[in-house]
Amino acid sequence: MKPLAEARTPPAGPREIWAWCMYDFANSSFTTLIVTVAYSVYFVQVVAGGLGQNGAAERVWFWGYAVSMLLAALLAPPLGAIADARAAKRTFLLGSTLVCVACTALLAFVQAGDIWMGLILFGLANIAFDLGFLFCSAFLVEIAPPDKMGRISGYGWGLGYAGGLLSLALAYPFISGGFAESNLFSYRLSFAVTAAFFLAATAPTFLLLRERALPQPGGGGSIWKDAFARLAQTTRHLGRYRDLTAYLIAYLIYTDAINTVIVASAIFANKVLDFSPGDLIIYFLVTQVTAGLGAVGFGQLADRIGAKRTITLTLVLWIALAGGAALVRTHAQFYAIGLIAGAVLGANQTASRTLLGQFTPPGRQAEFFSFFSVTGKFAAVIGPLVYAEVTAWTGSQRWAIVSMAVFFAIGLWAFQRVDEARGIAAASRVEKS
Repeated sequence: MKPLAEARTPPAGPREIWAWCMYDFANSSFTTLIVTVAYSVYFVQVVAGGLGQNGAAERVWFWGYAVSMLLAALLAPPLGAIADARAAKRTFLLGSTLVCVACTALLAFVQAGDIWMGLILFGLANIAFDLGFLFCSAFLVEIAPPDKMGRISGYGWGLGYAGGLLSLALAYPFISGGFAESNLFSYRLSFAVTAAFFLAATAPTFLLLRERALPQPGGGGSIWKDAFARLAQTTRHLGRYRDLTAYLIAYLIYTDAINTVIVASAIFANKVLDFSPGDLIIYFLVTQVTAGLGAVGFGQLADRIGAKRTITLTLVLWIALAGGAALVRTHAQFYAIGLIAGAVLGANQTASRTLLGQFTPPGRQAEFFSFFSVTGKFAAVIGPLVYAEVTAWTGSQRWAIVSMAVFFAIGLWAFQRVDEARGIAAASRVEKS
Protein backbone atom coordinates (compact mmCIF):
# COMPACT_ATOMS: atom_id res chain seq x y z
CA MET A 1 0.00 0.00 0.00
CA LYS A 2 1.17 3.48 -0.75
CA PRO A 3 0.68 6.28 1.73
CA LEU A 4 -2.16 8.65 1.24
CA ALA A 5 -1.61 11.55 -1.08
CA GLU A 6 -2.36 15.01 0.20
CA ALA A 7 -4.99 17.11 -1.48
CA ARG A 8 -3.95 20.36 -3.09
CA THR A 9 -5.61 22.65 -0.60
CA PRO A 10 -4.04 25.75 0.90
CA PRO A 11 -2.23 25.45 4.24
CA ALA A 12 -4.41 25.93 7.29
CA GLY A 13 -4.88 29.58 8.17
CA PRO A 14 -5.79 31.14 11.52
CA ARG A 15 -9.54 30.65 10.99
CA GLU A 16 -9.20 26.94 10.27
CA ILE A 17 -6.82 26.41 13.18
CA TRP A 18 -9.32 28.21 15.41
CA ALA A 19 -12.09 25.96 14.05
CA TRP A 20 -10.04 22.87 14.90
CA CYS A 21 -9.42 24.21 18.41
CA MET A 22 -13.15 24.82 18.80
CA TYR A 23 -13.76 21.07 18.85
CA ASP A 24 -11.71 20.89 22.04
CA PHE A 25 -13.79 23.82 23.31
CA ALA A 26 -17.00 21.91 22.53
CA ASN A 27 -16.16 18.40 23.72
CA SER A 28 -14.72 19.56 27.04
CA SER A 29 -18.32 20.01 28.21
CA PHE A 30 -18.74 16.23 28.08
CA THR A 31 -15.57 15.36 30.00
CA THR A 32 -16.15 18.09 32.54
CA LEU A 33 -19.84 17.64 33.32
CA ILE A 34 -20.65 14.05 32.36
CA VAL A 35 -17.45 12.14 33.09
CA THR A 36 -16.14 14.22 35.99
CA VAL A 37 -18.38 16.66 37.83
CA ALA A 38 -22.09 15.99 37.41
CA TYR A 39 -23.20 12.68 35.94
CA SER A 40 -20.56 10.49 37.60
CA VAL A 41 -21.53 11.79 41.04
CA TYR A 42 -25.25 11.61 40.18
CA PHE A 43 -24.87 7.99 39.11
CA VAL A 44 -23.03 6.97 42.29
CA GLN A 45 -25.25 8.90 44.68
CA VAL A 46 -28.68 8.63 43.04
CA VAL A 47 -28.88 6.08 40.23
CA ALA A 48 -26.89 3.35 42.03
CA GLY A 49 -27.29 4.79 45.51
CA GLY A 50 -29.51 1.91 46.56
CA LEU A 51 -26.60 -0.52 46.35
CA GLY A 52 -25.36 0.58 49.77
CA GLN A 53 -22.36 2.38 51.24
CA ASN A 54 -19.73 -0.34 50.92
CA GLY A 55 -18.24 0.92 47.67
CA ALA A 56 -20.66 -1.06 45.50
CA ALA A 57 -21.95 2.01 43.62
CA GLU A 58 -18.40 3.17 42.89
CA ARG A 59 -17.47 -0.32 41.73
CA VAL A 60 -20.42 -0.43 39.27
CA TRP A 61 -19.55 3.02 37.90
CA PHE A 62 -15.86 2.32 37.37
CA TRP A 63 -16.53 -1.08 35.83
CA GLY A 64 -19.06 0.49 33.45
CA TYR A 65 -16.61 3.20 32.52
CA ALA A 66 -13.86 0.62 31.95
CA VAL A 67 -16.03 -1.52 29.66
CA SER A 68 -16.89 1.51 27.51
CA MET A 69 -13.19 2.29 27.18
CA LEU A 70 -12.44 -1.28 26.17
CA LEU A 71 -15.06 -1.12 23.42
CA ALA A 72 -13.66 2.22 22.23
CA ALA A 73 -10.20 0.65 22.13
CA LEU A 74 -11.44 -2.19 19.92
CA LEU A 75 -13.23 0.17 17.51
CA ALA A 76 -10.55 2.84 17.17
CA PRO A 77 -7.91 1.03 15.02
CA PRO A 78 -10.16 -0.23 12.20
CA LEU A 79 -12.16 3.00 12.10
CA GLY A 80 -8.94 5.02 12.07
CA ALA A 81 -7.60 2.93 9.18
CA ILE A 82 -10.85 3.37 7.23
CA ALA A 83 -10.82 7.13 7.87
CA ASP A 84 -7.30 7.35 6.42
CA ALA A 85 -7.98 5.07 3.46
CA ARG A 86 -11.20 6.86 2.52
CA ALA A 87 -10.06 10.36 3.55
CA ALA A 88 -13.12 10.42 5.80
CA LYS A 89 -11.83 11.84 9.09
CA ARG A 90 -14.25 14.76 8.89
CA THR A 91 -17.24 12.50 8.15
CA PHE A 92 -16.37 10.15 11.00
CA LEU A 93 -15.87 13.13 13.30
CA LEU A 94 -19.37 14.39 12.50
CA GLY A 95 -20.98 10.98 13.01
CA SER A 96 -19.30 10.28 16.35
CA THR A 97 -20.19 13.76 17.57
CA LEU A 98 -23.89 13.34 16.79
CA VAL A 99 -24.02 9.96 18.57
CA CYS A 100 -22.32 11.42 21.65
CA VAL A 101 -24.65 14.42 21.73
CA ALA A 102 -27.79 12.30 21.36
CA CYS A 103 -26.87 9.83 24.11
CA THR A 104 -25.78 12.64 26.42
CA ALA A 105 -29.15 14.35 26.00
CA LEU A 106 -30.94 11.07 26.80
CA LEU A 107 -29.14 10.89 30.16
CA ALA A 108 -31.68 13.46 31.33
CA PHE A 109 -34.20 10.59 31.54
CA VAL A 110 -32.05 8.38 33.81
CA GLN A 111 -33.51 8.24 37.32
CA ALA A 112 -32.83 6.40 40.58
CA GLY A 113 -32.53 2.67 40.03
CA ASP A 114 -32.03 2.93 36.23
CA ILE A 115 -28.57 1.40 36.52
CA TRP A 116 -28.45 -0.44 33.21
CA MET A 117 -30.03 2.40 31.27
CA GLY A 118 -27.63 4.86 32.88
CA LEU A 119 -24.60 2.71 32.10
CA ILE A 120 -25.56 1.91 28.50
CA LEU A 121 -26.38 5.49 27.53
CA PHE A 122 -23.23 6.79 29.19
CA GLY A 123 -21.16 4.00 27.62
CA LEU A 124 -22.38 4.80 24.10
CA ALA A 125 -21.79 8.51 24.63
CA ASN A 126 -18.34 7.87 26.03
CA ILE A 127 -17.32 5.59 23.14
CA ALA A 128 -18.51 8.14 20.60
CA PHE A 129 -16.76 10.95 22.47
CA ASP A 130 -13.43 9.13 22.42
CA LEU A 131 -13.71 8.26 18.74
CA GLY A 132 -14.47 11.91 18.01
CA PHE A 133 -11.40 12.99 19.96
CA LEU A 134 -9.33 10.54 17.88
CA PHE A 135 -10.54 11.89 14.53
CA CYS A 136 -10.14 15.51 15.62
CA SER A 137 -6.62 14.94 16.95
CA ALA A 138 -5.61 13.28 13.67
CA PHE A 139 -6.06 16.64 11.90
CA LEU A 140 -3.22 18.15 13.96
CA VAL A 141 -0.54 16.76 11.66
CA GLU A 142 -2.26 18.32 8.63
CA ILE A 143 -2.91 21.80 9.99
CA ALA A 144 0.21 22.42 12.12
CA PRO A 145 3.81 22.76 10.87
CA PRO A 146 6.28 20.72 12.96
CA ASP A 147 7.81 23.75 14.68
CA LYS A 148 4.38 24.99 15.83
CA MET A 149 2.67 21.71 16.64
CA GLY A 150 3.16 22.09 20.39
CA ARG A 151 1.66 25.53 20.66
CA ILE A 152 -1.29 24.73 18.35
CA SER A 153 -2.03 21.59 20.37
CA GLY A 154 -1.77 23.79 23.46
CA TYR A 155 -4.17 26.33 22.01
CA GLY A 156 -6.66 23.49 21.47
CA TRP A 157 -6.36 22.21 25.02
CA GLY A 158 -6.41 25.76 26.39
CA LEU A 159 -9.57 26.64 24.49
CA GLY A 160 -10.96 23.29 25.61
CA TYR A 161 -10.58 24.24 29.25
CA ALA A 162 -12.27 27.56 28.47
CA GLY A 163 -15.16 25.50 27.09
CA GLY A 164 -15.21 23.43 30.24
CA LEU A 165 -15.28 26.63 32.28
CA LEU A 166 -18.23 28.04 30.32
CA SER A 167 -20.18 24.77 30.42
CA LEU A 168 -19.70 24.59 34.17
CA ALA A 169 -21.00 28.13 34.55
CA LEU A 170 -24.05 27.30 32.43
CA ALA A 171 -24.73 24.13 34.43
CA TYR A 172 -24.27 25.68 37.87
CA PRO A 173 -27.89 26.90 38.28
CA PHE A 174 -29.17 23.40 37.49
CA ILE A 175 -26.72 21.48 39.70
CA SER A 176 -26.16 23.75 42.70
CA GLY A 177 -29.35 22.54 44.41
CA GLY A 178 -27.81 19.10 44.80
CA PHE A 179 -29.68 15.82 45.08
CA ALA A 180 -32.73 17.04 46.96
CA GLU A 181 -35.88 15.50 45.50
CA SER A 182 -37.13 18.94 44.47
CA ASN A 183 -33.96 19.58 42.45
CA LEU A 184 -33.45 16.22 40.71
CA PHE A 185 -35.35 17.26 37.56
CA SER A 186 -33.24 20.40 37.31
CA TYR A 187 -30.08 18.38 37.94
CA ARG A 188 -30.93 15.94 35.13
CA LEU A 189 -31.70 18.85 32.83
CA SER A 190 -28.02 19.84 33.07
CA PHE A 191 -27.18 16.75 30.97
CA ALA A 192 -29.38 18.01 28.13
CA VAL A 193 -27.79 21.46 28.47
CA THR A 194 -24.38 19.81 28.13
CA ALA A 195 -25.47 18.07 24.93
CA ALA A 196 -26.81 21.31 23.46
CA PHE A 197 -23.59 23.15 24.30
CA PHE A 198 -21.49 20.40 22.69
CA LEU A 199 -23.54 20.45 19.49
CA ALA A 200 -23.66 24.23 19.11
CA ALA A 201 -19.96 24.77 19.80
CA THR A 202 -18.87 22.28 17.12
CA ALA A 203 -20.44 24.36 14.32
CA PRO A 204 -17.19 26.22 13.44
CA THR A 205 -15.31 22.91 13.23
CA PHE A 206 -17.66 21.39 10.69
CA LEU A 207 -18.02 24.61 8.70
CA LEU A 208 -14.32 25.48 8.38
CA LEU A 209 -12.12 22.41 8.96
CA ARG A 210 -11.01 20.80 5.68
CA GLU A 211 -10.12 17.22 4.81
CA ARG A 212 -6.71 17.49 3.13
CA ALA A 213 -6.07 13.79 2.47
CA LEU A 214 -7.10 12.09 -0.77
CA PRO A 215 -8.79 8.68 -0.81
CA GLN A 216 -6.46 5.75 -1.32
CA PRO A 217 -7.43 3.03 -3.84
CA GLY A 218 -8.64 -0.06 -2.01
CA GLY A 219 -7.11 -3.49 -2.19
CA GLY A 220 -10.12 -4.97 -3.93
CA GLY A 221 -11.86 -6.27 -0.82
CA SER A 222 -14.48 -4.84 1.47
CA ILE A 223 -13.81 -1.63 3.34
CA TRP A 224 -13.29 -3.61 6.57
CA LYS A 225 -10.97 -6.11 4.89
CA ASP A 226 -8.87 -3.27 3.49
CA ALA A 227 -8.84 -1.57 6.90
CA PHE A 228 -7.56 -4.65 8.69
CA ALA A 229 -4.99 -5.25 5.94
CA ARG A 230 -3.74 -1.72 6.47
CA LEU A 231 -3.58 -2.25 10.22
CA ALA A 232 -1.66 -5.50 9.74
CA GLN A 233 0.88 -3.69 7.58
CA THR A 234 1.32 -0.95 10.16
CA THR A 235 1.70 -3.48 12.96
CA ARG A 236 4.37 -5.36 11.00
CA HIS A 237 6.24 -2.12 10.47
CA LEU A 238 6.07 -0.92 14.07
CA GLY A 239 9.64 -2.09 14.46
CA ARG A 240 10.63 0.90 12.35
CA TYR A 241 9.11 3.12 15.00
CA ARG A 242 10.83 1.82 18.12
CA ASP A 243 10.49 5.10 19.97
CA LEU A 244 6.80 5.33 19.10
CA THR A 245 6.34 1.83 20.54
CA ALA A 246 8.28 2.73 23.70
CA TYR A 247 6.27 5.92 24.00
CA LEU A 248 2.93 4.12 23.69
CA ILE A 249 3.93 1.71 26.47
CA ALA A 250 4.87 4.57 28.78
CA TYR A 251 1.75 6.51 27.75
CA LEU A 252 -0.39 3.49 28.61
CA ILE A 253 0.98 3.47 32.14
CA TYR A 254 0.97 7.16 33.04
CA THR A 255 -2.31 7.93 31.26
CA ASP A 256 -3.81 5.08 33.25
CA ALA A 257 -3.34 7.18 36.35
CA ILE A 258 -4.36 10.49 34.72
CA ASN A 259 -7.64 9.10 33.36
CA THR A 260 -8.45 7.56 36.71
CA VAL A 261 -7.72 10.75 38.62
CA ILE A 262 -10.00 12.70 36.25
CA VAL A 263 -12.87 10.22 36.62
CA ALA A 264 -12.45 9.79 40.38
CA SER A 265 -11.73 13.37 41.50
CA ALA A 266 -15.33 14.53 41.96
CA ILE A 267 -16.38 11.22 43.55
CA PHE A 268 -13.41 11.45 45.94
CA ALA A 269 -14.26 15.05 46.88
CA ASN A 270 -17.94 14.23 47.37
CA LYS A 271 -17.58 10.97 49.31
CA VAL A 272 -14.34 11.59 51.26
CA LEU A 273 -14.35 15.37 51.82
CA ASP A 274 -18.15 15.93 51.73
CA PHE A 275 -18.12 18.39 48.83
CA SER A 276 -21.66 19.34 47.77
CA PRO A 277 -22.56 19.50 44.04
CA GLY A 278 -22.30 23.29 44.28
CA ASP A 279 -18.86 23.01 45.88
CA LEU A 280 -17.75 20.70 43.06
CA ILE A 281 -18.84 23.18 40.39
CA ILE A 282 -16.87 25.99 42.03
CA TYR A 283 -13.85 23.73 42.49
CA PHE A 284 -13.77 22.71 38.85
CA LEU A 285 -14.43 26.27 37.68
CA VAL A 286 -11.18 27.25 39.38
CA THR A 287 -9.16 24.26 38.16
CA GLN A 288 -10.33 24.78 34.56
CA VAL A 289 -8.57 28.16 34.60
CA THR A 290 -5.24 26.72 35.71
CA ALA A 291 -5.59 23.79 33.30
CA GLY A 292 -6.12 26.16 30.38
CA LEU A 293 -3.13 28.26 31.36
CA GLY A 294 -1.04 25.11 31.77
CA ALA A 295 -2.05 23.82 28.34
CA VAL A 296 -1.14 27.03 26.53
CA GLY A 297 2.01 27.77 28.51
CA PHE A 298 3.43 24.27 28.39
CA GLY A 299 2.48 23.90 24.73
CA GLN A 300 4.90 26.71 23.94
CA LEU A 301 7.44 25.21 26.35
CA ALA A 302 7.25 21.89 24.46
CA ASP A 303 8.24 23.69 21.25
CA ARG A 304 11.25 25.18 23.05
CA ILE A 305 12.64 22.38 25.20
CA GLY A 306 11.00 19.37 23.53
CA ALA A 307 7.90 17.36 24.32
CA LYS A 308 9.86 14.66 26.17
CA ARG A 309 11.31 17.02 28.75
CA THR A 310 7.92 18.64 29.21
CA ILE A 311 6.17 15.30 29.80
CA THR A 312 8.94 14.21 32.20
CA LEU A 313 8.43 17.36 34.27
CA THR A 314 4.68 16.82 34.46
CA LEU A 315 5.07 13.20 35.59
CA VAL A 316 7.37 14.20 38.45
CA LEU A 317 4.73 16.71 39.54
CA TRP A 318 1.94 14.11 39.20
CA ILE A 319 3.73 11.75 41.60
CA ALA A 320 3.93 14.50 44.21
CA LEU A 321 0.31 15.56 43.64
CA ALA A 322 -1.08 12.03 43.97
CA GLY A 323 0.80 11.54 47.22
CA GLY A 324 -0.48 14.86 48.51
CA ALA A 325 -4.08 14.15 47.50
CA ALA A 326 -4.06 10.94 49.56
CA LEU A 327 -3.29 13.02 52.67
CA VAL A 328 -5.70 15.96 52.28
CA ARG A 329 -8.16 16.57 55.11
CA THR A 330 -9.73 19.94 54.33
CA HIS A 331 -11.43 21.65 51.43
CA ALA A 332 -8.64 24.23 51.29
CA GLN A 333 -5.98 21.55 50.92
CA PHE A 334 -7.94 19.87 48.13
CA TYR A 335 -8.33 23.23 46.36
CA ALA A 336 -4.56 23.75 46.51
CA ILE A 337 -3.89 20.29 45.07
CA GLY A 338 -6.50 20.88 42.38
CA LEU A 339 -5.06 24.21 41.25
CA ILE A 340 -1.66 22.66 40.60
CA ALA A 341 -3.13 19.46 39.17
CA GLY A 342 -5.15 21.44 36.64
CA ALA A 343 -2.05 23.12 35.25
CA VAL A 344 -0.12 19.84 35.17
CA LEU A 345 -3.03 18.05 33.47
CA GLY A 346 -3.24 20.63 30.68
CA ALA A 347 0.53 20.53 30.24
CA ASN A 348 0.72 16.74 30.03
CA GLN A 349 -2.18 16.42 27.58
CA THR A 350 -0.72 19.08 25.30
CA ALA A 351 2.80 17.64 25.25
CA SER A 352 1.56 14.05 24.85
CA ARG A 353 -0.50 14.87 21.76
CA THR A 354 2.40 16.91 20.37
CA LEU A 355 4.90 14.06 20.74
CA LEU A 356 2.55 11.62 19.02
CA GLY A 357 2.11 14.10 16.16
CA GLN A 358 5.88 14.36 15.78
CA PHE A 359 6.21 10.57 15.68
CA THR A 360 3.47 10.16 13.02
CA PRO A 361 4.48 9.57 9.35
CA PRO A 362 2.57 11.51 6.66
CA GLY A 363 -0.60 9.87 5.37
CA ARG A 364 -1.29 7.75 8.45
CA GLN A 365 -2.59 10.37 10.87
CA ALA A 366 -5.91 8.79 11.86
CA GLU A 367 -4.38 5.32 11.95
CA PHE A 368 -1.45 6.29 14.18
CA PHE A 369 -3.66 8.42 16.38
CA SER A 370 -5.94 5.39 16.68
CA PHE A 371 -3.04 3.44 18.19
CA PHE A 372 -2.54 6.41 20.52
CA SER A 373 -6.27 6.31 21.30
CA VAL A 374 -6.23 2.55 21.89
CA THR A 375 -3.36 2.93 24.32
CA GLY A 376 -5.28 5.58 26.22
CA LYS A 377 -8.42 3.47 26.25
CA PHE A 378 -6.69 0.40 27.66
CA ALA A 379 -5.24 2.74 30.25
CA ALA A 380 -8.79 3.83 31.02
CA VAL A 381 -9.73 0.18 31.51
CA ILE A 382 -6.97 -0.83 33.92
CA GLY A 383 -6.74 2.25 36.14
CA PRO A 384 -10.42 2.62 37.08
CA LEU A 385 -10.64 -1.10 37.87
CA VAL A 386 -7.61 -0.86 40.14
CA TYR A 387 -9.11 2.21 41.80
CA ALA A 388 -12.49 0.50 42.26
CA GLU A 389 -11.05 -2.69 43.68
CA VAL A 390 -8.59 -0.96 46.03
CA THR A 391 -11.46 1.20 47.30
CA ALA A 392 -13.65 -1.87 47.84
CA TRP A 393 -10.90 -3.92 49.52
CA THR A 394 -9.60 -1.20 51.84
CA GLY A 395 -12.82 0.78 52.31
CA SER A 396 -10.87 3.97 51.56
CA GLN A 397 -10.32 5.97 48.38
CA ARG A 398 -7.11 7.35 49.91
CA TRP A 399 -5.31 4.06 49.29
CA ALA A 400 -6.69 4.05 45.75
CA ILE A 401 -5.06 7.46 45.16
CA VAL A 402 -1.76 6.06 46.42
CA SER A 403 -2.00 3.28 43.84
CA MET A 404 -2.17 5.97 41.14
CA ALA A 405 1.09 7.50 42.40
CA VAL A 406 2.70 4.11 41.77
CA PHE A 407 1.39 4.13 38.19
CA PHE A 408 2.87 7.60 37.63
CA ALA A 409 6.26 6.46 38.91
CA ILE A 410 6.34 3.39 36.68
CA GLY A 411 5.22 5.48 33.70
CA LEU A 412 8.00 7.99 34.33
CA TRP A 413 10.57 5.18 34.41
CA ALA A 414 9.26 3.64 31.17
CA PHE A 415 9.14 7.01 29.42
CA GLN A 416 12.88 7.53 29.79
CA ARG A 417 13.42 4.87 27.09
CA VAL A 418 11.98 7.23 24.46
CA ASP A 419 14.47 9.07 22.21
CA GLU A 420 12.59 12.08 20.88
CA ALA A 421 15.01 13.00 18.06
CA ARG A 422 15.22 9.41 16.80
CA GLY A 423 11.42 9.06 16.84
CA ILE A 424 10.95 12.24 14.77
CA ALA A 425 13.58 11.05 12.28
CA ALA A 426 11.82 7.69 11.90
CA ALA A 427 8.51 9.41 11.15
CA SER A 428 10.11 11.43 8.34
CA ARG A 429 11.01 8.24 6.47
CA VAL A 430 7.66 7.57 4.77
CA GLU A 431 6.78 3.93 4.23
CA LYS A 432 7.10 2.74 0.63
CA SER A 433 5.70 -0.62 -0.15
